[in-house]
Amino acid sequence: MTKNAGFEHVIKYFDEDGDGKVSPAELRQKLILLGEDLLLKEAEMAIEAVDSDGDGYLSLEDLIALMEEGGEEQKLRDLKEAFEMYNDSDKCGFITPKSLKRMFNKMGESKSVHECKLMIQHFDLNGDGVLSFHEFTIMMQ
Repeated sequence: MTKNAGFEHVIKYFDEDGDGKVSPAELRQKLILLGEDLLLKEAEMAIEAVDSDGDGYLSLEDLIALMEEGGEEQKLRDLKEAFEMYNDSDKCGFITPKSLKRMFNKMGESKSVHECKLMIQHFDLNGDGVLSFHEFTIMMQ
């Protein structure tokens, strides 16, 4: 998975109408589903802060620029937060095939446990069948 493919996946998750951009309403709706309490005005302000072309939407280019601008500490925090999203119910410190399957289901994609095992296997450096945070960071780069 290329770095941009990871960002594309994030945009697709938030982009409910499929126009390739994330509106404040789409951002708010998905964050509410993830347990965040966010006002529409807060979503508008968050997008405005990174909106490079002033159209009021978060584009793939905006997301890439945001991630590349952030310092290494911010990138590490973002990666930890993303890792925790995949590890949300197990809290075992690893991404398991079942937790990966659950995350795909939350994003509206259907994957079998077997498909998730194959995805994990590709980045599983020590062959233990799960992804550690270190392996996850390699995958995301």
